Amino acid sequence: MRDDQRCPCNTGLTYAECCGKYHAGGVAPTAETLMRSRFTAFVVRDADYLLRTWDPDTRPFELTLVDLPVQFYRLDILDVVGGGPLDREGVVEFEAFYKGDPPGSQRERSMFRRVGREWVYTARDVS
Repeated sequence: MRDDQRCPCNTGLTYAECCGKYHAGGVAPTAETLMRSRFTAFVVRDADYLLRTWDPDTRPFELTLVDLPVQFYRLDILDVVGGGPLDREGVVEFEAFYKGDPPGSQRERSMFRRVGREWVYTARDVS
């Protein structure tokens, strides 16, 4: 993805202004920001970022995104509980839309927690 393209996470910012800086090593300040950057990592197939931001207690040993049968393209944040700069835990509910055969969407409530000063993804409830 080019730095000047609109970020897929739906903030209206460019990739460089938004999720690109977290993929390059920046620390997401909130659970929602981490959720958005993780969604974008699925779009750009950045498995290393997804593993790096996954809770060490629940993360898989490896993650392969090369053969995903769908292409995510839009993220709608539906609800955010906690997950702010002063919180230790947070929940972000979202709907992620994808192209594929058939096209569709996935709704999820993702749980996050802080490990040190960084937010990490811990678990999900998918519908």
